[in-house]
Amino acid sequence: MGANNRPTVEDVMSTPLETISKDASVREAAQQMRAKNINALVVLTTPRAIISSTDVLDAVAEGRDVSELRVDEVMTTDVETATPDLYMEEVAAMMDTYGIKHLPVVDGDYVGMVSSTDVTAHLS
Repeated sequence: MGANNRPTVEDVMSTPLETISKDASVREAAQQMRAKNINALVVLTTPRAIISSTDVLDAVAEGRDVSELRVDEVMTTDVETATPDLYMEEVAAMMDTYGIKHLPVVDGDYVGMVSSTDVTAHLS
C-alpha cells in the first residue's frame, strides 16, 4: 500500500495485461474479453490504443460485421495511461475528466490495466 495505507494503481491493477493484435477481428476481441472476464484489451500499436466492450457494442449496434471488422477499425487511440504509483483518487479524477473507464498502466512498458470498477471498489 502507498502512504497512509492509500491504495495505489499497483495495488489494484489487473495483471498480467491482456493484449490483442490490431489485425484481429472484433469478434476475437469480444471472445477474449469474455473468456478473461474483462472489458478492455490493450492493442499493441503505436500510438497506444485499447479496444473496450463499448467499442464492440457500438460496432454491433451500427450493424457492422464483427467477424470481418478489424480491431484497428474500432479501437480507441491516443489512450490516456496511468503509472503504478498513482492513488485511486487521482485515477478516479482522470477517468472523470476524460470520460473513460479503463487506463492501461505503464511503467516504461505496459504492466497492467486499471478499470473504473477497480477504482470504485477501493474508494467505497
